[in-house]
Amino acid sequence: MNDDTNDYITEAPVNHLCLCSGYDGVGRGLKRVFPNLRTVAYVERESFPIANLVAKAEENEMDAAPVFTDVKQFPYDKFRGCVDVLSAGFPCQPFSSSGKRQSTEDERHLYPWIANGITACRARVVLLENVEGIITAKTGDGEPVLKYVLRDLEERGYRTSWCVASADEVGAPHRRKRVFVMGYA
Repeated sequence: MNDDTNDYITEAPVNHLCLCSGYDGVGRGLKRVFPNLRTVAYVERESFPIANLVAKAEENEMDAAPVFTDVKQFPYDKFRGCVDVLSAGFPCQPFSSSGKRQSTEDERHLYPWIANGITACRARVVLLENVEGIITAKTGDGEPVLKYVLRDLEERGYRTSWCVASADEVGAPHRRKRVFVMGYA
């Protein structure tokens, strides 16, 4: 680890913006690494996950933070300079082997809006999560979607790395493999 990574190991809060929150699995994992993680906002459009986020916040099991419902209309510029870690488990349906695999042509492909939000917020760390299909799915130009996301983040000033991890690697009773992309400003 370099000295920049050690900057997060402090008593100061590490501010987190959680896009495509779901039940905030990514945030819960980050909290294990950064006990001082503080979520400043959630963005989720589905009603059941929103109700879960609100209930968990009311029970003090998660950070109480505003819940926004549209990643395309989120006021990213208002969070510039306030976000250390931006995470997004953006919709997997465009890349999933159980779907039509319309990839970047699918209306549910939200990465372009998330990418613009990354630029507007300028978080120091970006953590993205998706299904393994993102490795083999292709853009309209024939580029693998994972390569497109990595290249795009690098063009925005982030060093990137990625891996495939399974839920059973952290003690879950199922595999549920996912691709994780990390970008460092």
